[in-house]
Amino acid sequence: MKLKSFQVTNFRSVRDSGLIDADDVTCLVGKNESGKTALLHALYRLNPINPEDGEFNPTDDYPRADVDDYEYDVEQGKRDPAIVIRAHFELEDADLEAMSEDYPVEIFTSCELELTKGYDNNLYPSIEVSEEKVVLHLIETHLPQDTTTETHQCKSLDDLSAFVVTAEEEGKQEAVVQLKQAVAEVENAGGVRKFIYQQYVKPCVPKFLYFDEYYQMRGQENLNALKNRRDGETLRDADRPLLGLLKHARIDLDRALTATNTQDLKNKLEGAGNRLTKNLLKYWSQNNHLQIRFDVRDAKPEDPEGMQTGINLWAEIYDTKHLATTPMGRRSRGFVWFFSFLAYFGQRNEEYDAPLILLLDEPGLSLHAKAQADLLDYFEKELRPGHQVIYTTHSPFLVDSSHFERVRLVQDNGMETDATIVSEDEGTKVTRDVLTVNDDTLFPLQGALGYEIHQTLFIGPNTLVVEGPSDLIYLKTMSALLEQKGKTSLSEKWTITPAGGAGKIPIFVSLLGSQKRMNIATLMDYDPHTDSVAQQLVKQKILRQKSLLNFAQYVDADEADLEDLFDRDFYLELVNKEFEKEITFAELKPNVKRVLVALKPSFGGKSFNHYRPARYLSEHFGELEKQITDEVIERFEKIFFDLNKLLK
Repeated sequence: MKLKSFQVTNFRSVRDSGLIDADDVTCLVGKNESGKTALLHALYRLNPINPEDGEFNPTDDYPRADVDDYEYDVEQGKRDPAIVIRAHFELEDADLEAMSEDYPVEIFTSCELELTKGYDNNLYPSIEVSEEKVVLHLIETHLPQDTTTETHQCKSLDDLSAFVVTAEEEGKQEAVVQLKQAVAEVENAGGVRKFIYQQYVKPCVPKFLYFDEYYQMRGQENLNALKNRRDGETLRDADRPLLGLLKHARIDLDRALTATNTQDLKNKLEGAGNRLTKNLLKYWSQNNHLQIRFDVRDAKPEDPEGMQTGINLWAEIYDTKHLATTPMGRRSRGFVWFFSFLAYFGQRNEEYDAPLILLLDEPGLSLHAKAQADLLDYFEKELRPGHQVIYTTHSPFLVDSSHFERVRLVQDNGMETDATIVSEDEGTKVTRDVLTVNDDTLFPLQGALGYEIHQTLFIGPNTLVVEGPSDLIYLKTMSALLEQKGKTSLSEKWTITPAGGAGKIPIFVSLLGSQKRMNIATLMDYDPHTDSVAQQLVKQKILRQKSLLNFAQYVDADEADLEDLFDRDFYLELVNKEFEKEITFAELKPNVKRVLVALKPSFGGKSFNHYRPARYLSEHFGELEKQITDEVIERFEKIFFDLNKLLK
């Protein structure tokens, strides 16, 4: 069964969230205090994996500004308890097949289930079932064929119940005894819809598993105290992953406290550590030299407070690189979060043999950006195939830029106004419309989009870094011309990346060079200053010398820009036509490299725009290409040949 949408009302900061569509993976994005956590809490209480978490309390949960009036009206009978969560599910083929042995799937007029729950803490299901088809099926199943003709008028359960009474009065008890029992079973359930729900639909409703930072293990625990909290039903959130870990290790808590074979206990703990290590390192790129180890020992007088009597469990991380063991509690918060989640989810997934809907509140918030990308990968490859995931975040690195359709924007409209009177339009709202939210809400998407552009549009496995967009236009335009002439053009494997100026190329290349398996080359303007800066990239082994190309190599000059590859009269024509000027050779210095200085007076002292002549060439290439000389073509061909040799 799959969650298709849900709506939260009258809960904390949420007056009416609006209908929220749910995907296989749904990302709720919003700034702090926008109401993201409230949405997950409300949904979790609909059908929590821990039943004791399923209660709504109006004093704590109803919107605080109106709670007194609400509770008074309910006490006076002026209004019914408010609905908090309304969710719509879709029955899948597997759900219907499980029922098909008893009832045909045609009894459903719709495969949608609606569940609602509010402050009376009752769950109200609603399904669309054809009562007439259920009645017909009961008749055909429980009555001999020679008697079914007498029931052709039965269209409802009441009709069928009346028929059973009449048949008994007419002495046909033997023929209707099974039918009578079946009808009574349906009536006792409260009718056809409730019966079908209780018997066949309810077992398929997925449980919700909620996980946040409070579920993180401490890394050490007194097992006696843990047992007392479990038996007294006073478990802390942090206890649940540890109990999950023990079950994952096939260790019974009671038997662990009375174990008589230490080696057997250690073997089980070692097996659990190995399984968790494999699962963790598969998606933990920050350090792959870690091993998870567990130890159970009798308490010592100087152990931490609360662990000085009885038996203690210690979780430790062994670093095979540094040959050092550290308590789990001293590892990074991101590591502890990820490990705790694996332990808790792994055990509950084994225990509950059905798909779960995972509600993750700010997952991996303390993870490094790269580790957050690993977490998204874990969601996609390990969780999504078998479970739906709904998570909240305000981190750009936890927004999957390849799946923006999964994003729902969360904003508390009450925080965006100074009004003291609360309106129905205020409170937490959820939308897909980026035009209706403020910049703070939108920022994580902007960050994710910027990162995606950086990763896909302007860089690739083979990245050629140039100074600006004009270089990109010239190179693309001339490459197309050479390809048309059957000469060596720039390989499509190269992604041309404008750095935004010569001064930015070193830092740009340094950032790109930190990424593994990336082949980088530069094609730069040349003068003594830029060359000294560029050579630092070679000295620091960020760039190979042969990957450091400049235009002076191809025009036999001491200094050169890309424009120097063209004949001066041709480039001057581009400038004059684009800017509607009449600049002559007399105003130019010996080469185009000096065009910026030479033309500055002609532009009223403003900086010369390199981009516009490049754009003019691209837009009027059909009428200009005949003016490009063979010498110019040879220069570009030599550049493209040298660059293509650098491809991996």
